[in-house]
Amino acid sequence: MLIAPQEGVGVVVEGFDSASDEDVRAVRQAVYREKIVVLKGQDLDPHGFLALGRRFGEPAAYYEPIYHHPEVKEVFVSSNVSEGEKRMGVPKTGKFWHSDYQFMPRPFDITLIYPQVVPTTNRGTYFIDLCKAYENLSEDLKLAVKGTTATHSVRRYFKIRPSDVYRPISEVIDEVDAKTPPVRMPTAHPHRHTDETILYVSEGFTLSVTDADGRDQPDLLHALLEHTGQLDRSYTHPAIHLQTYEKGDMLLWDNRSMVHRALHTATPEPTVSFRVTVHDEPAR
Repeated sequence: MLIAPQEGVGVVVEGFDSASDEDVRAVRQAVYREKIVVLKGQDLDPHGFLALGRRFGEPAAYYEPIYHHPEVKEVFVSSNVSEGEKRMGVPKTGKFWHSDYQFMPRPFDITLIYPQVVPTTNRGTYFIDLCKAYENLSEDLKLAVKGTTATHSVRRYFKIRPSDVYRPISEVIDEVDAKTPPVRMPTAHPHRHTDETILYVSEGFTLSVTDADGRDQPDLLHALLEHTGQLDRSYTHPAIHLQTYEKGDMLLWDNRSMVHRALHTATPEPTVSFRVTVHDEPAR
């Protein structure tokens, strides 16, 4: 197996053997050390993709069934492709900065994305390293963040389901809050597998930042999002990395320290991706 750095962030892996404990261990270490790993030359069906995910941790099916692969529920499907009236997965997912399951008490550790149908133009995913973001904070902002708490919720970007048509929006919001109540975490906290500090905020899921006395700090949240690059709609902020891919590539990344945002082409090209997300350690 060969591991080589790629331009910007992350590494590219050639000759990965999923049956090799040594290869799996090396790739897991690379995920936390380098943040993004691209496995080249992958050829797996959905069952094989899930089996590979299990080599890196405990997979979990997404809590909303509309995203499930029809044969393998643990495989999350993003797709704008349909056959007649049949659709698999959900189109235009992740069109905002977020970390997978950031709105849940137990976020995922590693995300695996396996593109199936790749657009010819504008393909890829934007990433921002939240550990680097904290490291590059001014001393004043680091002091302001100390002791604060961030509240995360899915309510801002919850996708309306077919069953929600004609329901009052207030009922939908109440159901969202009941099923996935907002969670609170320290705005800056240590990474479980490294010595880095994560600036754990996202434009998509972070509703507020409060100080030690519970007072809302909207200006601080705005400053943090601006500092990380998540408010830059030109996507030219130096912290933003665009990860491109081709058929046969599989992307793995450190979900807790990386926020990401899908790059969706304006043209109606077919695009399909499979995702498996795993917890690297048992629930505590």
